[in-house]
Amino acid sequence: MTEIRLEHIFKRYDNGFEAVKDLSLCLPAGSFTVLLGPSGCGKTTTLRMIAGLETVSSGNLYFDNERMNDAPPKDRDIGMVFQNYALYPHLTVFENIAFPLRLRKIAKKELEERVQSAAATVELGHLLDRKPKQLSGGQRQRVALARAIVRKPRVFLFDEPLSNLDAQLRQQMRAEITRLQRLVGATAVYVTHDQSEAMTMADNIVILHEGKLQQVGTPQEIYANPTNRFVAGFVGSPAINFFKGEVRENSGTITFHEYGASAGITIPSSLFTAQKLPTGKCTLAIRPEHLFFTEMRNSAGSMAEMLSFSATVQREEFLGHERLVYVQTAPNLPTIVIRLAVGGNVTETGMQIGSEVNLFVLPHHCCFFDESGKRIVIGESRGEFLTE
Repeated sequence: MTEIRLEHIFKRYDNGFEAVKDLSLCLPAGSFTVLLGPSGCGKTTTLRMIAGLETVSSGNLYFDNERMNDAPPKDRDIGMVFQNYALYPHLTVFENIAFPLRLRKIAKKELEERVQSAAATVELGHLLDRKPKQLSGGQRQRVALARAIVRKPRVFLFDEPLSNLDAQLRQQMRAEITRLQRLVGATAVYVTHDQSEAMTMADNIVILHEGKLQQVGTPQEIYANPTNRFVAGFVGSPAINFFKGEVRENSGTITFHEYGASAGITIPSSLFTAQKLPTGKCTLAIRPEHLFFTEMRNSAGSMAEMLSFSATVQREEFLGHERLVYVQTAPNLPTIVIRLAVGGNVTETGMQIGSEVNLFVLPHHCCFFDESGKRIVIGESRGEFLTE
């Protein structure tokens, strides 16, 4: 297993464009790391620099303690899986898998054993005589995986390998890829713009935007504690709710006033365990599952301190396992989405389209961001709460 280390990596093109800007990362040996971000954020460029398909403009790239900046791709011992599979249509499945071994002039007996083993790992042993046009999309992707596995590389690189598959097959292949990576034990780097792939597959997620590193962490850390507004808005489905406004203080009482809303929201002083929320312009962010139509009780049975505000119901969506309720705090303001689990008293609200409702949120589920988009650290989680 191989540790991958990037130290102050830049990628500049001849026209002056910087695709990657001062990127420093340490990807632990044997880990599954996902590079996540929108199109043009630099994730594929970063992957290609690790593979040796793009040169590093400045900075250092290491596999363990070996500097790899100038090493050609063939000497990096990587297995790469591409978006378009990159299979040879005139070759059988066996020959496609065997191709990298033939380039290395592996002895015939060993070659056959390794191809058979790799094919069995991806459950393709019965299809070795077929050609790619006779396979489904998922089977073709398995051939590409087997071709990477058969080399026994120190590093696996995946460049959006599932984007050409339908939704059900993508879900199946996500589980298959993570199973194979753990079975083989090689360090894996996976590029995607699909947050569901990142959240379900990654040991660690690296979020990039406009060539710059935004945050590194486990899926749970990224979701629960976004470091800035971009990360908060990019990760999560339905997306997090943003309220643009300003914080005011009057006679010791701190309130948040959403622009365009008629009333402010009182902020409990118990939230400020790290520092007091500074006055001025900011953005309040609340995830859909953290908004409730009823107040909460704490573990001791008493009513919990909560932020509350009113809104008007616009519409509902029933999705089987959950309901999404869309509301507005005032006309012409962005719609807010609330996620409710189906079943239980919490969904029996008797709401009607156009009716006024009260919304409640626990203080530690509120994120505040300053004008630059940076997270304002003011509090911490204060324990588990139960519905009334």
